[in-house]
Amino acid sequence: MSTTPIRTAVIPAAGLGTRILPFTKAVPKEMLPIGDMPVIEHTVRELVASGITDIIIVVSGRKDLVQQHFRPDEDLLLQLTTAGKDELAAAVRAVVDLNARISWVYQDGPYGNGTPIVNAASRFGDEPVMVLWPDDVFVSKVPRAQQLVDAYAITGAPVLALMPMNPADAPRYGVPIVKEDQGGGRLLVSGLVEKPKVEDAPSAYAAIGGYVITPPIIAELERQTHRWHEHRNGEVYLTDAINAYAATSPVFGQVLEGTWWDTGSRLDYLKAQIAAAFAHREFGPELRRFAFDLGAHADPEATI
Repeated sequence: MSTTPIRTAVIPAAGLGTRILPFTKAVPKEMLPIGDMPVIEHTVRELVASGITDIIIVVSGRKDLVQQHFRPDEDLLLQLTTAGKDELAAAVRAVVDLNARISWVYQDGPYGNGTPIVNAASRFGDEPVMVLWPDDVFVSKVPRAQQLVDAYAITGAPVLALMPMNPADAPRYGVPIVKEDQGGGRLLVSGLVEKPKVEDAPSAYAAIGGYVITPPIIAELERQTHRWHEHRNGEVYLTDAINAYAATSPVFGQVLEGTWWDTGSRLDYLKAQIAAAFAHREFGPELRRFAFDLGAHADPEATI
């Protein structure tokens, strides 16, 4: 199928990170470290590795640190090189030299996770766009974004990133209504049920914050934005736009290969930290040995 290539991604990064307070009282959740880099850098690197280098990051006035992270810092580089710390200078320079054209949009309008996409829409025009939340860590041989790009190339339709879930976790996620399993991990879906009760979950998959969004869904989001006061809680949700589109047109879910770590709660963030540390090319083997020894000798009554 001939499709318009995906050249642009939107990363919504304007949220307050309330689920992970007090971590995020002073530090944006996107800047919390996972391994040896902030979580949003993992997202940017994933996009670049998947061939998407036009990246729009939607921020609020509280996110100066996110912007600062990706800006050149010649003073810091000079200090490091003068001190002979060339390896550290190279690491700092690598953040700026990611082969990505990063632009910034300030969020404006009603609350809801659809608003940042509408805010960014003027930057990418009448094209499909990748949307990734910056609080997910995905460990896989093929990047999550590349798996979504490949699914879009086959279907030519909107694609949702899906992972199998424990049915008990259904109240935490958007859960797809599956119409047909087309093989290769591709599921034709008729919509999403947001945070259903366990007994009401329509499938055993969770939508995990990765999307290929096509122009008709952008148009639906814009319609909802103009009538935001009519929607639930006065907010604009991407799920509502996807469901409206899916009522008349095909939408697909791609069950991803890999391991997904959500950093949206304090416990999940700590789990993601451990998983990323174990997967680290340089430090992973030693850290796995350390964790094994620590577990064998840990005092279950000790706290910090």
